[in-house]
Amino acid sequence: MDFHFSNEDKKTLKEVRSFIKAETTPELIAETHKLGHIYGGKEGRRFIRKFASNGWLTPNWPEEYGGLGRSAVLNAAIREEMAYASVPVVFVAAHMAGPVIMHFGSDEMKKEWLLQIARGEIEFSLGYTEPQAGSDLSALDIRAVLKGDRFIVSGQKSFNTASHVADYHWLAALTDPDAKRYHGMSLMIADLKSPGIDIRPMTTMAGWQTNEVFYNDVEVPGKNLVGEINHGFFYLMSALDYERMYPLAAYEKVFDMIVKYAKETITGGQPVSKNPIVRQKLAQIKIQLEANRLLYYRLAHMVDHGQIPNYQASMQKLFATETAQLITNTGMEILGPYSQMKEGSKHAVLSGQMENYYRTSVVETIYAGTSEIQRNIIALRGLKLPSK
Repeated sequence: MDFHFSNEDKKTLKEVRSFIKAETTPELIAETHKLGHIYGGKEGRRFIRKFASNGWLTPNWPEEYGGLGRSAVLNAAIREEMAYASVPVVFVAAHMAGPVIMHFGSDEMKKEWLLQIARGEIEFSLGYTEPQAGSDLSALDIRAVLKGDRFIVSGQKSFNTASHVADYHWLAALTDPDAKRYHGMSLMIADLKSPGIDIRPMTTMAGWQTNEVFYNDVEVPGKNLVGEINHGFFYLMSALDYERMYPLAAYEKVFDMIVKYAKETITGGQPVSKNPIVRQKLAQIKIQLEANRLLYYRLAHMVDHGQIPNYQASMQKLFATETAQLITNTGMEILGPYSQMKEGSKHAVLSGQMENYYRTSVVETIYAGTSEIQRNIIALRGLKLPSK
């Protein structure tokens, strides 16, 4: 299948590329890599607020909520441009929470939050995982007790990556611990500056900071409840589907660097790219990149037709993140032992980027649901296989 953008979309993408080229600084790129491509850092906020003023952060949202009234396909293409350019591309508010608010939030909630999100003025962090509830989010234990016009929240979250740079927590909590499984959870928006919240850093193998977040009788306004009380698990599943729409362009850039290296590096009197094994490996990756693009734009097509991708998002997330691992594994093989050198080493090839992306690609097969979880979703919901 061959995708064609409209002339209007081509014009917008050209403007996006020009803006990114003109506004991207070394400081922004360094911060983006340090934070793991999430939004919330000082340089990222400077860049994205200008970027979002053009409607490019949420181009498929209605104009009344800060979008352009265009397509999710255009949004997907813009995200690819951002990922390839190494500017922030992981937005909890704009690309995960915002669509859920659009679908399930009250008119008052939409008016309060969506414009701020579309302008890049605020960012959320995900408040899902707990020490005993990672892959099984129905096992949450953090409690939110409704008292008058507010919830009182107590408990602990783990691996809440953007919490140290975000403004608000996209929080899943139990509001009816006695309800049957999946039916006692609610989603709400908590201000991370609230008294009683303690954020403690953790470090991943990729070198990014993730966080433990502790709640000690924290007050969350009742109006910050998303949708209906005790329906949060189903909203959370929708948010995860949006989260799993994964632009792979950052690793496509890595692939392009590997190809360039193979063409320019001479061993045994000829370019590395002439080695038939290297050629086969690179050709296979190129095939998978093209296959991923079809899966990725299929998700955007579904959104444009009023659907929330479900097992289809798991298919793309699984394929994309495992293709990313294939790219970095192959890069380490082609570049040789010096590919393991970090940035700053005089022996590092490609400025030490390969070992960085190698570590990163492992983490990305874990967050938003491990590859094993994605396979379960595909089996159960896509292929309708029995659970036992």
